[in-house]
Amino acid sequence: MRDGRAHAKVMGGQVDIDEYRIITKSAEGSRGEDRRGRVVDDTARRVGRTHGPVRGTTEAVTAERARRESEERWRHVLEATPDAMVIADERGQIMLVNAQTERLFGYPREELVGRPVETLLPPAARARHVRHRAAYLAEPRVRLMGAGMELFGRRKDGSVFPVEISVSALVGHDETIVIAAVRDITARRRVEEEIRNRTAELERRLQERSSELAHANAELDQFAYVAAHDLQEPLRAVASYSQLLERRYKGRLDADADKFIERITGAVGRMQQLIQDLLAYFRVGPRARKQPTAAEAVLQCVLDHLHAAIADSGAVVTHDALPTVLADGSQLAQVFENLIDNAIKFRGGEPPRIHVSARAQGTGWVFSVRDNGIGLDPGFAERIFVIFQRLHTRTEYPGTGAGLAICKKCVEGHGGRIWVESQPGRGATFVFTIPGKGDPQAWTAPTGGV
Repeated sequence: MRDGRAHAKVMGGQVDIDEYRIITKSAEGSRGEDRRGRVVDDTARRVGRTHGPVRGTTEAVTAERARRESEERWRHVLEATPDAMVIADERGQIMLVNAQTERLFGYPREELVGRPVETLLPPAARARHVRHRAAYLAEPRVRLMGAGMELFGRRKDGSVFPVEISVSALVGHDETIVIAAVRDITARRRVEEEIRNRTAELERRLQERSSELAHANAELDQFAYVAAHDLQEPLRAVASYSQLLERRYKGRLDADADKFIERITGAVGRMQQLIQDLLAYFRVGPRARKQPTAAEAVLQCVLDHLHAAIADSGAVVTHDALPTVLADGSQLAQVFENLIDNAIKFRGGEPPRIHVSARAQGTGWVFSVRDNGIGLDPGFAERIFVIFQRLHTRTEYPGTGAGLAICKKCVEGHGGRIWVESQPGRGATFVFTIPGKGDPQAWTAPTGGV
């Protein structure tokens, strides 16, 4: 033995050595063995026979040192983790905590080690947690605890705070160790509560504004309807007297007087038509009175009503088999009538060719009215659905510009949409939807539609 130096204590004729190393030399080189035991010394100075087991070779010592270094690195990682880390055995006894746990819960780690993890929970939650812990150990896995629930931790001073907990398990041959990462979410809950309060306040204000706007719109509609209705009486008087003047004095005055009377009569007629169209627009309620309606029967009534205009223009109107839909029959008739009347009015050099079709989509139907008329620039696809907006002068094409606005109001009252697909000189296809359940989100217009 070359080196017997170690922790030792002389007792009479023997030396008790806690741990020592024996160095032997051979042709292959030096070899060390660690021993733990006792050495007998006859002179108290010279080392003699040894007793005790060999602890291991140099390789074993190296492995032990590596294990200790690994444990030390693991402890450093644990301490550097921003969350409170609690490690417990399968009985729920705390084995190890980090500094964040001490700061978060107010306990020194010496006071926590060996105590049940329920120490860190409010009293009301402890019994339930014992059951949950047992269920988790029966099927351990990485998971977020309390998904959809509110979890709370309890500090040493008794204060309670909301937490988020992630757990994982290390399953060994003899024992399962549970690792829990605990995060204080007080600040997050405060922000969430603030967001909820502000959202609720915004929704309340929006509801108030919507109610005010609906009330104002109802009053405006009522005013417009009453005003238009009341205007008819004096306008009828003006029309009657202008017509009387025309009958009695036409040709008896100078040419200028005849022209003035004619202009008065024409203006009164246009005003009467504007009022009639305005009243028709406001008669369309915001919500249609829907019931099962045979669209083909409605279309046939419209064609009968437009018989004279169809005959005079030489138009040909065809249609596919049309379905029974959930709709207000009178409003559906208004839509068909305005679209077909426009197709006749805005015709090109050839007789009008108009085709009505329908196809199922989702729980409702998509209707199309296609013509071979003059068409329109897609840039005006939205403008034409605004009341009294016209793309042509009265001398080119008669009318007030209310028809498509009425169509839009009728269709939207059913929860549907209406748009146009057209190019100048290539005709137009007006498309509108009638949802089966009146859901305005059930339909999507093509790109560039209204």
